Amino acid sequence: MNVSARLSGIADRLRDTAAFGLRFAKGSHEQERFRAVQDMAIELFALATDSAVEAFEPIRRSVLSRPTPFVAGDAAIIDDAGRILLIQRTDNHKWAMPGGALEVGETAASGVEREALEETGVCCRATALVGIHDSRLCGTPTPFQLYHLLFLCQPTDDTTIGNGSHRHEVLDVRWFERAELTTVDLDPGHAARIPEAYRVWSDGGPAYFDRSAAAGGPTPA
Repeated sequence: MNVSARLSGIADRLRDTAAFGLRFAKGSHEQERFRAVQDMAIELFALATDSAVEAFEPIRRSVLSRPTPFVAGDAAIIDDAGRILLIQRTDNHKWAMPGGALEVGETAASGVEREALEETGVCCRATALVGIHDSRLCGTPTPFQLYHLLFLCQPTDDTTIGNGSHRHEVLDVRWFERAELTTVDLDPGHAARIPEAYRVWSDGGPAYFDRSAAAGGPTPA
């Protein structure tokens, strides 16, 4: 693990400690102490990402004050012919499965279906859990620890492909043959997980989960 990744890990643990502390602090003195811990977390995030401390201020309340790892969901939409639907991201121009942050009040599966529709315009139905992946172990380039919930999805209507309500988040939407994926510039966090989606699609195997950072990667349940 490189220095930036180690700093991000320490910063994320401090963020989590501060978030819990601020939520349950009794009195202004405790709040001040945990806010100081939060300030230290922001400084470390800035160091780890070579960013200005001020760049993190807009997300202090919305992101940095939330305890526990963040939960996101992705849709591996594979049709009967074995093609997978991918989006081209606007931030890094790489191809990835549609997905995003899950919202309070929805199930994980329905959240993934919603994200897929918003980003691709394609209606789909989640049919199986592919796995729960830790961002630190599957190559996701983020300073914050994420739990990725990956669902295998069956398209139910792709007549409006590319006309999702969140088109500003994607540059392009395309179906890809499985053999094409070796030539596609995939987002690193998705390159490791797409094969798992095909494994479940092919034989219905067990969902994956990460046993520990020491294990070196995802392990079949």
